[in-house]
Amino acid sequence: MPPLSLYIHIPWCVKKCPYCDFNSHAVKADVPEYQYVDALLDDLSKDLQFYNISRSIHSIFIGGGTPSLFSPESISRLLRGIEQQVELNDGLEITLEANPGTFESNKFSEFRSLGINRLSIGIQSFNDNLLRKLGRVHSSREGVLAAEIAHQAGFENFNLDLMFGLPGASPDSSQTDIETAISLDPTHISFYQLTLEPNTWFYKFPPKLPDDEAIFKTQTACQKILADYHYEQYEISAYSQPGLHCRHNINYWQFGDYLGIGAGAHGKITRDLPHHIIRTFKPRSPEQYLSGLPKNAGAEVISTIDLPLEFIMNHLRLKQGFTLESYQSTTGLSIDSLDPALSVCLKQNLIISQNNHYYCSEKGWNFLDSILEKFMP
Repeated sequence: MPPLSLYIHIPWCVKKCPYCDFNSHAVKADVPEYQYVDALLDDLSKDLQFYNISRSIHSIFIGGGTPSLFSPESISRLLRGIEQQVELNDGLEITLEANPGTFESNKFSEFRSLGINRLSIGIQSFNDNLLRKLGRVHSSREGVLAAEIAHQAGFENFNLDLMFGLPGASPDSSQTDIETAISLDPTHISFYQLTLEPNTWFYKFPPKLPDDEAIFKTQTACQKILADYHYEQYEISAYSQPGLHCRHNINYWQFGDYLGIGAGAHGKITRDLPHHIIRTFKPRSPEQYLSGLPKNAGAEVISTIDLPLEFIMNHLRLKQGFTLESYQSTTGLSIDSLDPALSVCLKQNLIISQNNHYYCSEKGWNFLDSILEKFMP
């Protein structure tokens, strides 16, 4: 069996950002923290029983929404309740997503004392004008303070989220964002392009974005700065100091298993290879999730025909790519099932084979969609 992680979704935030397509809901009244923690623990219990899971948990990621809106008392009750239900690996990574702002930052030391050992802080930009255009509720100064307070609270491992290709942004403003982030000494930086996702305000009313040439120039210039400061790009949008990759996300991209609990959460569970790898889904509405109705909104078996694409789509996000042994062990399929697509990609120099690893060439990295199309059933 592949490693098993746990994803926990907390769907509330102060304000819904116009670019956000995650299952998040602006707070309109008091957040029902106590009831929601009860629902999460009940959800976990049912999943463990239904899928007959006896494996230990490799990592925990509490995402949202804005999980740091919850009180330390609620997060403590959640983590203690999880410990009572499932074995946790020694030294497991526990990540909490957080946003800047004095109210949330002041909780960081309490979160650290609960055993949370990694933060992911949604900065997006250190430019106040760009933050306003993104609909963010924090200022650039609060972004800097959040990172400083994370250090003071004892977080030796934290991520800063940054975006590029923003309305009104320039290559210079993005480079300033990167340089400011690096000066705050995070162990990890997520640096990703703004995309206009369906079902968002920006998709309905598109802002004017920089042209493709400016976006590419921004990306390459900022990647050079990150490399100069020894932030290794190990995934399409993830850069870390040596040895400090996000273990939870690595498990996703290596086609590992994960339980997903909370409103709108989904999971992947391997019960039997290759015919019983399951995707699970939970109801998106917080009200329905809290209503006492069944929390399993659905589950579907990944067809063996779709498995090569599912595997490739995840692994090729990683710079290190994959091995044929990892393909066989996580899918249960023979290596022949990757052909003819893999052979075509090798001939076209989209994928490189070296030391038993298959990974994207520079050309393939820039045309990943073209690679994935070749693996479609």
